[in-house]
Amino acid sequence: MLTVADYFCGAGGSSSGMEQVPGVRVRMAANHWDLAIATHNANLPHADHDVADVAAIDPRRHPTTDIGWFSPECTNWSIARGKKVDYDGKPVQLDLLDQADDPPLPDEAAQRSRMLMQDVPRFTEVHRYRAVIVENVTDVLMWEHLDVWLSRMAALDYAHRIVVLNSAFASAFGPGAPQLRDRVYFVFWRREYRAPDFAKWTRPRAWCGRCGDVRAVMVTKPGKRRAMRYGQQYHYRCPHVACRGARVSPYVLPAASAIDWTITGQRIGDRARPLQPKTLARVEAGLKRYAEPIGCPPFLAPLRSGRPRTSSTGEPLATIVADGGNHALVEPLLVPVEGRDGKQARPASAPLRAQTARAENALVVPLRNNGVATPAAQHPLRTFAAGGTHLGVVMRNNTARGDGGQMSTPLDEPLRALTTAGHQSLIRWDHVLMPYDGRGLRPLDVPLPSQTTIAGDAVVSTRITVEDCTFRMLEVDEIRAGMAFTPGYVLLGSKRERVRMLGNAVTPPAARDLVAAVVEAITGDDFDLAA
Repeated sequence: MLTVADYFCGAGGSSSGMEQVPGVRVRMAANHWDLAIATHNANLPHADHDVADVAAIDPRRHPTTDIGWFSPECTNWSIARGKKVDYDGKPVQLDLLDQADDPPLPDEAAQRSRMLMQDVPRFTEVHRYRAVIVENVTDVLMWEHLDVWLSRMAALDYAHRIVVLNSAFASAFGPGAPQLRDRVYFVFWRREYRAPDFAKWTRPRAWCGRCGDVRAVMVTKPGKRRAMRYGQQYHYRCPHVACRGARVSPYVLPAASAIDWTITGQRIGDRARPLQPKTLARVEAGLKRYAEPIGCPPFLAPLRSGRPRTSSTGEPLATIVADGGNHALVEPLLVPVEGRDGKQARPASAPLRAQTARAENALVVPLRNNGVATPAAQHPLRTFAAGGTHLGVVMRNNTARGDGGQMSTPLDEPLRALTTAGHQSLIRWDHVLMPYDGRGLRPLDVPLPSQTTIAGDAVVSTRITVEDCTFRMLEVDEIRAGMAFTPGYVLLGSKRERVRMLGNAVTPPAARDLVAAVVEAITGDDFDLAA
């Protein structure tokens, strides 16, 4: 059994992920926030807990463990704090949760969250861990003292590797998170051990059109050390020469997998307190980008058939003979609502963006004409029943640098980074499937009925309006799922405090995969990757 000390443990995302690795047990956990420690203890009661500022702890009073995990919070360096900050360090951006019953968290809690990277070598010098993993935002790569900090660990006879891992792609030992959350991990191991097999544990599976299923290779932009963002500073390519290293996209879980479709939002046109004009503009931009080009996915209305059947869009597309611009499916919009530049709404079929400590995401969903949404949780994401399914995107309330539709996330992609503020909202709509003449309908992704000498089929589409969409903020359970915590994971405190704990957490899949790599190197025992 290998033991772990988890410092800056928060609510326990890293601890719960590490304990998914066979033979690993969390022995010690410390954090400055008493509510986070209470939550950690509720889920991992076998560990010893210390409510204290890690910077003030004497390492000698804690037990020595095999592995040390550190997540020194540097949210003031990045957007993970969930607030726009001016040059004086004062928060200037409010969020939709300020309308809720929970009072704002005190500034003291935010101040105490700023921990120091220097605690890592200080604890390591005392305990001489067999391996150390340090998690942080990728902005820390631009820290001017980073090389000095690394040299302190080298002086303690540790080798290291800097690993940039997106939580959506942490799927080596199990499913990843339905969220695009870039983080950097400094992995240290005593030089007496072999180096971990990082290629095995950090290269995600992807599909290459020529080579098939592959383990993709990360390719980074040349230049100086910088904050790393997937799709901007790095991407993935096929490792084979047959396709000349074609660019590929790793397999991911969609944001739709984290959304509870049984919860309905309020119709935007019926809100007592109207949404801000900028938020409405972002909703409209997201709809134009992801909904209006294909609107209601066009379907075939057989004018000569009385059969009342409709078919799923999951059926083969090869038989479609209509124009190809109508063959796609647009899901609900995930809309950012926190007001920072450069954010965009995206379909709920995409992964979530990184969760911060604030509630920043809303769900917008267009409804059918009668204003009643029928939950589609029992259907696969891309399946339509006879009455249609409810679709949407997640939107973030930011100022876009260009098209406002940039701020929407389709639900078949991962969520944006979930912050401690919870700025994302869900925009939802329902495709209306109506018979052209009152008889049977067909979507375009199923075979045509038998064709006769008379043109008997028509293509029908519709247009979506902002007022007919529903709007709601993502709930805590949905954010928890977006962070890849298990459904039964206990979270204590108010809604604001639970969102804060989730946004500050390490996603369990990332901790799981990296610790598995380290355990292999330490013990010499190899693990099989997830199928």
